Amino acid sequence: MVKKYKWILLVIILVVVVAGAGMLYNNLSKDYNYDSTQGYDKNSSQNEKVQAPNFVVLDYQGNEVSLDDFKGKPVVLNFWATWCNYCKVEMLDFDKAYKEYPEVQFMMIDATDGVQETIDGAKAYVEDNNFEFDVFFDTKLEAVNNYYVTGFPMTFFIDADGFVVAKANGMINYETLDKWIKITMGEETP
Repeated sequence: MVKKYKWILLVIILVVVVAGAGMLYNNLSKDYNYDSTQGYDKNSSQNEKVQAPNFVVLDYQGNEVSLDDFKGKPVVLNFWATWCNYCKVEMLDFDKAYKEYPEVQFMMIDATDGVQETIDGAKAYVEDNNFEFDVFFDTKLEAVNNYYVTGFPMTFFIDADGFVVAKANGMINYETLDKWIKITMGEETP
């Protein structure tokens, strides 16, 4: 009988510990800043304007497209791959923003090395998830190299004049994406 009470007590203690850990996690995560974006102040002498490097990629139909083709429009440039879990998680937010900001050019650049990442595999993923944003394939890794992409996902915000406004290393959420799109469009200040 005593043994039964010890097990019941142990279960109660375990439930209290798990519940306490959950409450602690929720309270601490409210204060966590998910915005890892680094902005560039165009008016600061410390941060000179950075011209967005041009590159050539393939569009969904296999036609060559360059970043310069979109001069005059703000651009959200996102580097991703199907093997990158964080890329997949943030894609829902990018698709939502794509629908909300038709005046912004989204360039979802798939790092298509032909081995680990293929055009067919990337297209299948995009189609299976019904994403509507524009997907481009960096088969020569020109864009990846020009932007020194060392990890995925990575996102750049480029203004209508072709200057880099901000760069985000790693996954970003919708609130961060929305904020930096507005800053890139000149609707908000950093």
